[in-house]
Amino acid sequence: MTPRWAAGVRPLLWAFAALTAVHLGALLAGATAVAHVTKPALMPVLACYVLARGGPALLAAALLFGCGGDTLLQIGGDTVFLLGMGSFAAGHVCYLLVFARQGERNGAAPARRGRTAGLAAGYGLLLAGTVALLWPDLPAELRLPVAGYSLLLTAMAFGALRAGLLAAAGGLLFLLSDTLIASGLAHWPQLPLPQFCIMLTYAAAQFALATGVLRAVATTAGRPGPRPAPVLPGAGVS
Repeated sequence: MTPRWAAGVRPLLWAFAALTAVHLGALLAGATAVAHVTKPALMPVLACYVLARGGPALLAAALLFGCGGDTLLQIGGDTVFLLGMGSFAAGHVCYLLVFARQGERNGAAPARRGRTAGLAAGYGLLLAGTVALLWPDLPAELRLPVAGYSLLLTAMAFGALRAGLLAAAGGLLFLLSDTLIASGLAHWPQLPLPQFCIMLTYAAAQFALATGVLRAVATTAGRPGPRPAPVLPGAGVS
């Protein structure tokens, strides 16, 4: 993979790390203004890093939709919350397209199909159990949107398996982060410093997804393609 802005890659990664540290520190310190300013800046910096590494445009788009969700969720209100959820959902669709293309490059060995089916069942059970537990405690107007979003989020997390272990870990962290948000909507008892826990897992999730995809793309780009089938003597001659 040839970096587009090779000289700017490392500073962008440092900038993302610094912004994340400042944002998390602001949450711990109760510095609301600093937290509100730094939160929407996180994903654009990570998206610039992806592009600087020559990563897929859809991967950068997924991160930018995350920025839209981050910004909208800070405003508050049910309608704006649903718009923010929609922005995150659009990001998950972008991720799914990235993973589908990665899966096409990798191919699917028959020996892996049984394991994939088992993992799909596990993710499905996780989705069903989480929605079933949350459903009675969610506000009535949010039940269907949360259930639909959870389905898309789980599909994204499962799809991340196609991009390797790091991306898969990112998908699971995203599930954890959004489950923490949903537990707040359901008025369940919360962990200490819930916003800190949500943003810690969220930032780690997006970073793991982005870097996992970059690693997978670089690996497949350096892999030789399939050899053409040999042409048998007399083939194609009638």
